[in-house]
Order: sequence, then C-alpha cells, then structure tokens
Amino acid sequence: MISKRLSRNFWTRPTLKVAKDLLGKFIVRQIGKRKSKGMIVETEAYIGPEDKASHAYGGKVTKRNRAEYLIGGHIYIYLVYGMYWQLNISTGDEGKPECVLLRAIEPANERERKNSNLRVVPNGPGKLCQYLKLDKSFYGEDVTKSKRLWLADNDIKIKKLEIAVGTRIGIDYAGEWAKKPWRFYIKGNPFVSKR
Repeated sequence: MISKRLSRNFWTRPTLKVAKDLLGKFIVRQIGKRKSKGMIVETEAYIGPEDKASHAYGGKVTKRNRAEYLIGGHIYIYLVYGMYWQLNISTGDEGKPECVLLRAIEPANERERKNSNLRVVPNGPGKLCQYLKLDKSFYGEDVTKSKRLWLADNDIKIKKLEIAVGTRIGIDYAGEWAKKPWRFYIKGNPFVSKR
C-alpha cells in the first residue's frame, strides 16, 4: 500500500543509500484525474564530479546538467539517442552534483502487471519515462512538492537479501568507473531491465 510522500530528508542522504532505499518505494504520476503508479525495482547511482560516468564529471556545469546540482529531490531528465528520456533525481546537498537514475518499475495495478500486452512495459529507463508520460517539462521539478510526480513510501519493506548489486549499464566509456557496483535491483523481479 502507498504511504506518505518521501520528504527532503530522504533525498539529502548519501547517494548510494538513497539508490538502495528507493527499491520498493512507489513513483506516482498524476495525469488529469488518473494516477499511474509503479514500484521501483531498479536504480543506478551517479556520484559526480569524480564519477567518469556522471554528466558532472570534473565539476562540469552545463545547461543540460544544472538540475544535478540542485538539493536532493529535484528531477534531472534528459534525452539519449535523440528519443529516450531518462529520469534521475538529485541527491545530497545543493551544489553537489549527484543523482539516482530510475531504471525500472513494476506497475502497481494488478491488471497491468498480469497483462502481457502492456503497450509499454516499464523495464528500462526510456520505457519507464514512456509509461509515465515524462518529458523535458519535468526538468528541475521538486518531487517533494510536485502535484504531477512524486515518490512515496511502501508499507512492504525490501529486505537486504532481496537486493542484488551489479555494475551500471551502457557506460563502457567510463573506464574503471563502469565497474563500480552502483546498480541495485530486486532479485527475480520480472520488470528489471535486461542487459
């Protein structure tokens, strides 16, 4: 069952802790009078400016990555390959460019979970954004206050034994940083993205 919205204090903690603790939490998207909900089943942590996989590597600040520098709880969304949106949420203190990428969710609606003909199965970061109808208009939005998108607690807690750890996906260019075990997912969940 969905509980209360995650507060600022949740987001201002260390990024790796936030990335793990997001597993099992709900993301809620308000579209008109309808709500789309999903349980987060996969995340990745990005810790710039030392992280070669981060858009803020080396302390770089651009028009694209400014939201990474906002206090924890702000949306950093960007386009990859000219067609797929990627939803990240800033973590930590203002001026410290760190974030968590939401990679996959399990739809909260029982009918949708069982329906193999889902139009978009949210088992990857681009498909997650398609499923929740997210785009650039969400850039910089504060999920602790937003009326369109927020994250909430779940009465069911994910146990440590249920969490798998792996390397991040699609960042081979980052050299040794590609090997960091900063991807977290719920073991055996069918909505976890495929490599």
